[in-house]
Amino acid sequence: MKMTQHNHTLDYIKGLIENMPADWLKLTTHRLDIYEEKLAKTQFLEQFENLFNANNFSSQALSELPTAYDYIRLGHPLSCVLEWMIAKLHHQLPENVISFSSKTAPVLAVLRKNLLANKNTQIIYKGELPAYFDADVLRRVYGYQFDLKQATDATAGFDGSTVFIAEKDNICDFDLAQGADFFVNTHPRFGSVLLAHGKQNTGYISEIQHVRRRETIAMTPANVLAVLNALVAPSSIENKPDNSKANKALVVDTIKGITNTNIPALVGSSGLSIQYAIVMGLVHEALENHPGKAIKIVIPPNCYGGTNDQARRVAACNELIEVVDLPVDSGKDMAQGIDTVLDKIAHEDAVPYIIVEIPTNPRVEVPNLVKLKEALSKERKTKAGNVAVNPVFILDQTFCPNVHFLGEDNMLSTVRTIAYVSGSKFPSGGLCTAGYCTANKKAAPLMAKIEQHLQLADNEATALQMEILAKQLPSMIQRIQGAYKNAREFVNFIGETLPAAKINFVSEELAAQGFTPSVFSLDLPTKGNTDEEKEAYKRDLNLQLINRMISEIPHESKFCVSYGQLKGCYWTIPATSTQGTTKEADKDYIVRVALSANLDLERHKKVFADFVASI
Repeated sequence: MKMTQHNHTLDYIKGLIENMPADWLKLTTHRLDIYEEKLAKTQFLEQFENLFNANNFSSQALSELPTAYDYIRLGHPLSCVLEWMIAKLHHQLPENVISFSSKTAPVLAVLRKNLLANKNTQIIYKGELPAYFDADVLRRVYGYQFDLKQATDATAGFDGSTVFIAEKDNICDFDLAQGADFFVNTHPRFGSVLLAHGKQNTGYISEIQHVRRRETIAMTPANVLAVLNALVAPSSIENKPDNSKANKALVVDTIKGITNTNIPALVGSSGLSIQYAIVMGLVHEALENHPGKAIKIVIPPNCYGGTNDQARRVAACNELIEVVDLPVDSGKDMAQGIDTVLDKIAHEDAVPYIIVEIPTNPRVEVPNLVKLKEALSKERKTKAGNVAVNPVFILDQTFCPNVHFLGEDNMLSTVRTIAYVSGSKFPSGGLCTAGYCTANKKAAPLMAKIEQHLQLADNEATALQMEILAKQLPSMIQRIQGAYKNAREFVNFIGETLPAAKINFVSEELAAQGFTPSVFSLDLPTKGNTDEEKEAYKRDLNLQLINRMISEIPHESKFCVSYGQLKGCYWTIPATSTQGTTKEADKDYIVRVALSANLDLERHKKVFADFVASI
């Protein structure tokens, strides 16, 4: 890049930093009304490039750019800008540059792709091999095959992919003369940036992005901003006081109180980061303690798409691992289903790991917990008459993180249980993506393996994420109570105003047991002569309702997929958002509504009543 063009780019970024919308730094969810998933990053960058060419970095223009990617796991406006800028500096396409919060994940992404393609990989590192890179575990547990070489070793003539890793003070500075296929710059504080070099490697880009979407996160907005600031003003990296130990201690202690267990929690960069560590930790445990046995990951086919997709991605990498469907919603009995599935797995002498959401998503159903405990606790026999491996129950309790499952006096105390929560919901109130997990006494020995894989993937929560959780977690129980109160009142109002609608929400009896979600789903009444006409009418009505809400209450009602937020009301259609990678037949074309403790409920009732009058 010519010096004048380089300076123009830096000047533009400086103006952008001064004028960027506050949401670019703070939001963890995305607006669906200005989002087209198939165009995600490209649509954002095309319009951003137009602003750059016009030298327009006004707040108004930047705020009107379409949503970039989904949540901040896969990417966000600031990560797109950073990747675009690095591409400009090195005469590359923006899609060839991918930033990560993790320093390991980009390398794992290439290794996964090459494992499935049966292709060789050599990893060349400058200086010392990063401490978090456990080559032995990557080979034994993940099945990844690779050669490790120091940068001084000869690299020419290798038949496969070459990955070049270097720790850099300036994470944007790539030496492409090294001739590698993939360059990974790491930074001890910010994470990493991968640059895919050469046309022969364009087929890797979507696969690498998908690893970022499902097993880790993009570089966080706060860290991207620090990198951009350092580029436009090289001495601008702040050295803030390090309170991370105190914040972590407070977070872990608070989680103990919330979950009624004394097992120290693990805190990751996102809910899916934690879930990935759980699954890989358990796979590791099975390979060591039950060598040669099949591993069955039991999972509801219509649960959150990230959970579903991630489990299948893990299974794709190891012929011993298989995903088993567990229908749990719309009349299906979770306890009965688990009982049947576990009988079959026991007969096959396999290792069962069960992942479920309680309450279920999006139908907000809670199983009979006594029957669930019985099904999970039953001693089963293999076909040969030996005692079968007992299950590990992996509980996603993001909807109701306040319910006690794990304590010695709680319902699942006798079952090996690990519970995890997405921190972008209630724990942080939507201010960061961090997630956490903990266990009951019976599952406590599994936590060391889970921690090992959380660290291997470099997916532990960032210092800022831990700071946000330390501030927000102590008020979580109170916020859950306030949000449930609003949700119950709105549900009752909808029931009276539109009795033909089917509402999925917890009963008063379940709420008395502590299940107090602030999310409910709404099956609107429909009409038509055929099933196709009825379905089309309902889907159109869903959008009519959401568009009315977000247009008439724009400061509170948002078209986005999250919940547990500090204020306002979020609306989405799971089939087109949270269930994005779920099989079409298992998708839910209904409206999901998430309320907070802080909103104008009377205004929402009024707009809903107007909607009912219009149909």
